[in-house]
Amino acid sequence: MNALIAAAALFTAACSPQEMAPQAASYVLAISWQPAFCETAPRKPECRSQTANRYDASNFALHGLWPQPRSQAYCGVDGATEENDRQGRWHDLPWNHLDENLWQRLRRMMPGTKSGLHKHEWIKHGTCMKGTDATHYFAVSLDLLEQVNTSAMRELFASSIGRKLDGDDIRAAFEADFGKGSGSRLRIACERDGSRQIIREVTIGLRGAPRPGLSRQDMQEMIAASEPTDPGCPRGIVDPAGLQ
Repeated sequence: MNALIAAAALFTAACSPQEMAPQAASYVLAISWQPAFCETAPRKPECRSQTANRYDASNFALHGLWPQPRSQAYCGVDGATEENDRQGRWHDLPWNHLDENLWQRLRRMMPGTKSGLHKHEWIKHGTCMKGTDATHYFAVSLDLLEQVNTSAMRELFASSIGRKLDGDDIRAAFEADFGKGSGSRLRIACERDGSRQIIREVTIGLRGAPRPGLSRQDMQEMIAASEPTDPGCPRGIVDPAGLQ
């Protein structure tokens, strides 16, 4: 028995982060403003099919939920699968189907499923959420996004389509729902599109144990427990659907 324990200890010590999923208590929720993303990738199927009436034209879309630090990636993933992911062969990645309700919800809130983004996010990031599976990973991710898409920040974006927004105004709207100081956990990413600077993505720091069905209060507490981040882009245009 002692020999077995010793062998197990040696195996554990030799394992790389790719071989063992770490206990990740810190996360980044990455949410896209899809019309801006599509300005930079118009040939992707989710962009060719986007309309002004579709959900992601006026709501944030799920990019991913990333265990931190970012070096925690591809946990327990074999080399061939990792290489396919790194080369962008996302449709070739393995996938265990979700139940129909969750799958339909994911397709609506992550339009990138048309390009296999869900497979990439699970293989690269979701595998590093210890003790979870794809169902748990995406249920949690979508519940977090739902809290943002029912917030004042989402309303501010939707009412400002085609106009420029200042980062301070975005953070003030975010703090209206997620508490004083929460805006310092929010980073804004912009993209140049000709003469315009458009807001492409927002990332939100979280710390704790996200679970399906989490409440607004749960998310507030996870944001408050995280560290402040670089604010990123100071201002940008909220892009409308369609190429500008």
